[in-house]
Amino acid sequence: MKLKFWYLYLFVLSILIVGCSPSNDKTAAEILGNPEYLAFSYGGYRGTTRDVVPTVEELKEDMKILEAMGVKLLRTYNSQQFAQAGNLLKAIQELKEEDRDFEMYVMLGVWIDCEGAWTETPNHNAGSVENNTAEINAAVEMAMAYPDIVKIIAVGNEAMVHWATRYFVSPAIILKWVEYLQDLKSKDKLPENVWITSSDNFAAWGGDNAYRTDDLAALIKAVDYVSLHTYPFHESHYNSDFWNVPEAEDSLNTIEKVDAAMIRAIDYAKTQYQSAADYIHSVEPNKPIHIGETGWASVDASLYGANGSHAADEYKQKLFYDYMRDWTNQAGMSCFYFEAFDEHWKDQGNPLGSENHFGLISLQGEVKFALWDSFDYGVFEGLTRNGVTLSKTYNGDTEALLAEVLSPPSKKAAGVMEISMINNNRQPGDKVIEDTYVVLCQTIVPDESNNATYPSAGIILNSWEGTCSIKMSVEGIVEISNGTDDWWGCALELPSSGVGENMTEFANGLLNFAIKGNISSDFSLGFQTGLWNKGNQVNNFVTFSPGKSFAVNEEWTNYSIPVSILNKGADLTDVTSLLFLRGESSLGGKKIFIKDIYYSRE
Repeated sequence: MKLKFWYLYLFVLSILIVGCSPSNDKTAAEILGNPEYLAFSYGGYRGTTRDVVPTVEELKEDMKILEAMGVKLLRTYNSQQFAQAGNLLKAIQELKEEDRDFEMYVMLGVWIDCEGAWTETPNHNAGSVENNTAEINAAVEMAMAYPDIVKIIAVGNEAMVHWATRYFVSPAIILKWVEYLQDLKSKDKLPENVWITSSDNFAAWGGDNAYRTDDLAALIKAVDYVSLHTYPFHESHYNSDFWNVPEAEDSLNTIEKVDAAMIRAIDYAKTQYQSAADYIHSVEPNKPIHIGETGWASVDASLYGANGSHAADEYKQKLFYDYMRDWTNQAGMSCFYFEAFDEHWKDQGNPLGSENHFGLISLQGEVKFALWDSFDYGVFEGLTRNGVTLSKTYNGDTEALLAEVLSPPSKKAAGVMEISMINNNRQPGDKVIEDTYVVLCQTIVPDESNNATYPSAGIILNSWEGTCSIKMSVEGIVEISNGTDDWWGCALELPSSGVGENMTEFANGLLNFAIKGNISSDFSLGFQTGLWNKGNQVNNFVTFSPGKSFAVNEEWTNYSIPVSILNKGADLTDVTSLLFLRGESSLGGKKIFIKDIYYSRE
C-alpha cells in the first residue's frame, strides 16, 4: 500500500512540475501575431562569404543575445545549400537542453529558383528540379527531427517577384511545392502543426495588378498564411515621392524633417501592405498575413547615402524599427525584421554597401541606436559576440550620431512622378482622332488650331520593380538613372485600369522625342500594348546602341521613329505604355534624358 501511495505522489508531483513550468513548445498559430514572440530574420555569417559557416558555439552566442532582446522566432533562408540552418537547429536544441526555460522557434526557409537560374538563359516557367527538391527534402527532414523548434516552412524567398531576374519562378512552381508539403502533413510525414507559406514582395502577392493570376490565387488559398515583404528604404531612391520633403516642411530643421519623413515611410509600408491585402482577402477573406521581411540600413555610400536619397543612418533605422514594431504588434501581425546582425557577404565587394548594414548589431558586436535603450537597461550585460563584450556604436554619444543625420532631399528638387495634363473629354479606349498626341512636350499646347490632344488620363512615371530611378523636372525633362546590375526598365504608363489608348490612327505615324545622355550600353525604347498579367503584352521597340542608327550622345538629338518600325505585333487599340525603356545590363551610374515626347500621324 505504501508503494502505491509513493507512485501516486510521484505522478502528482510530475503533473505539478509540468503545470508550473513555462511551455516551450508552442504552435505556429500560437506564436504568429503574438507580441510576446518577437520575430527576426537571422543570418549568423561573420565573413564575406557563406562558405565560412558559423559554428554551433557562435550561433549559441547569437541566440543568447536574441533571447535577451525578447526574440523567440527566427527566419532562415536556405535549408541545405549552406550548413547554417542545420547548425542553428543544433544550437537551439543544445540551449534548450542546458536551460529548460530557453525558448526559440524557427521559420525554416527553402530556397527556390528557376531552371537555368544564375545563367544567361533562365527559364522562369520551370523550376530547378535538383536544387528545389533537395531544399524541400532537407526542410522536411529538419522539421521531423526538430518538431519542437521548426514551426514554419517558407517555400521561396522573393522567388516570384520579377526583379529577381536571375532566378524568379512563376507562382505555379511555388504552388506545386506548397501543395506537396501540405499533402505530407495530411499523411503524417510532416508535423501537422507546421505552417506552410511563401515569403515574397508585396507586389508579387497581388499588390501589383500584373501579378494577379489564377495560379497566384490558388497559392493564396494553399498557404497557411501569407508572408509579405515591404521595403520603404529601397523606395526612398526608386519611388521617392513619399520620401522627399514637401515644400510646406522646407523650413523645418533636419531632425524635424527626418521625423516627418519616417512617419511617411511607415505609412508607405502600410500602403504597400494594404495593396496586397485587398487582393489576398478578395481571394481568401480570412487568410492571415504577416510581415516576412522589412528593414532599414544604417550605412550606404551610394543610392541611399549622402550621394543618394539620404536614407541610411542609425537614427532613421531606429525610428523605422520602433514604428514597424508598434504597427505590427497593434495589428496582431508578426514582423520578421531584417535583420538581427550585419552580414557582409551580401555585398562583399562593397564594404559600405547598404546590404551589409541592415543589422541592429554590427559585426564588431556594437549595438546600434535602435537598441541603445535596451543596452542601458542592462539587457546585454555579460553577453558577448565572437568573444567580445557588446558595446554601443558611436561610443554611446548621441550628439555625434545626430550630427551625421541627413535630411531627405527637397521635393522641389526631386522631380515630378506624374504627368497630369489630360484631355477630360476622352476616356481610355476611345479612338484618338487628332493629328498630334502630346505625351510630354513644352512646345506643343493642344488647341483647336493645331488639332492636338493630351492623353485621356494622367501618365505615371513607373520604375519597373524599382530597377532604376525615373523622374521629371518642372521643365518637362525625364531623367532615368541608377539601373541595377541585372536589368532595368521604366515607362510612362497609363493607370492600370486595364484599358489603354486607342492609337490605331497612328499606325503609319511617328513617335517623336529628343534624347541625350552618357549611357554606354544598349537599351530598348518604344511603346507597349496590352498587359503582362493578361498575357497580351507586346513590347514594340528599336534598340539604341553606341555607334548604331539609334544612339545616345551627350547633346540633344531629335528622333522621329515610324510606328511601323517599332511595331512587333502591337494591338494599337490598347496602348498601355506610351514610352518605355529597358536595358539588360547596368546603367553603370550613367543617365538618360528625354523630352518633347509626342506622336504624330504623319
